[in-house]
Amino acid sequence: MATFLTPFAFPSGHIVPNRMVVAAMTNQQSEPDGTLHQRELDWLEARAAGGFGNVTTCAAHVSPEGQGWPGELGVFEDRHLPGLKRLAGTLKGHGASAWVQLFHGGVRAAPDLTGSQPWSATAYSPSPEKVPLPREATLQDLERTIEAFGRAAARCETAGFDGVELHGAHGYLLCQFLGQRSNTRTDGWGGDFASRMRFPLAVYDAVRAATSAQFTVGVRLSPTVKNLGVTLEDSQATARGFAERGADFIHISLWDVDQRDPAHPETPLTTVFRRAIPDRCPLISTGGVWTPAQVEQVLQEGADLVGMGRAAIGNPDWPLRARTPGYIPERPPYTPAQLRERGLSDVFIDYMRRWDGFVTEADSDEVDDA
Repeated sequence: MATFLTPFAFPSGHIVPNRMVVAAMTNQQSEPDGTLHQRELDWLEARAAGGFGNVTTCAAHVSPEGQGWPGELGVFEDRHLPGLKRLAGTLKGHGASAWVQLFHGGVRAAPDLTGSQPWSATAYSPSPEKVPLPREATLQDLERTIEAFGRAAARCETAGFDGVELHGAHGYLLCQFLGQRSNTRTDGWGGDFASRMRFPLAVYDAVRAATSAQFTVGVRLSPTVKNLGVTLEDSQATARGFAERGADFIHISLWDVDQRDPAHPETPLTTVFRRAIPDRCPLISTGGVWTPAQVEQVLQEGADLVGMGRAAIGNPDWPLRARTPGYIPERPPYTPAQLRERGLSDVFIDYMRRWDGFVTEADSDEVDDA
């Protein structure tokens, strides 16, 4: 049997049936108030039924002020619990492990959705022509948000999820605190590396304290975010810091798993991060993986599990089909009709049109059934 089809046990004690993870992906399919919509459940359920060992929700905002885009799943109030319970039960009913990705947009929160000015570590915008200048966070902002992450995690455990992933990648709030350019605070919450780590680690501590020891808690990181000043060296140290704090996994978001260490071109970034963290801490690596051979290669490079994004959109039953030797997953472009068959609503299909070459134009006789 291929390695990626074998079970895996996390330090929390939770066991997943195989090493394949549906990585958290924006899909904009929730209700305007953050409650679960049937179309989001359908999309995630199809991947659980398709044999993925773990299914992670899209980024879910822990407070109303942290919302980053329309149709974003919410976990900030108990009114979200009925939908969350339904989602967790459905995913686990197919044998998959179920996680929620906890999120706050920071400077990238959307004022037209939140009704308030975004805030961040400091008054810094990564792209002033697109992202308005935020205000600098007050100590009250930090305390309130740390508590919000903890309450959201507890809510997810109450709902029946197996764990949460803290979204520290892709330039959102936790990542903004990690950046040398985006966090120049002088009050102990920014500046040098240890101070820039203080807020993300405080969030982790609050989540860990609010949940049981059996609840899986990890973090997703980017190797670099140039416009925030997040360097590869700092990201390795960040991963090590979370692992030493007791994180149940580190998830490195590479976009392309073939990326190499610029200083050592022979070394894949998956291997770089495997070497950066203790052996006891599981590593998930995600980025442009499509074939079983690629998955096995990433595992050989040091990952314990492998995440899929776009491949999981187009191939919801990838793990089941990968049991057949010679399996070749279908690649884009996909027609809207094909994507509907794979559990996507027209809302999600429209969102995926932002990805060049992913969705073909709809036929003239197709109608919008979102």
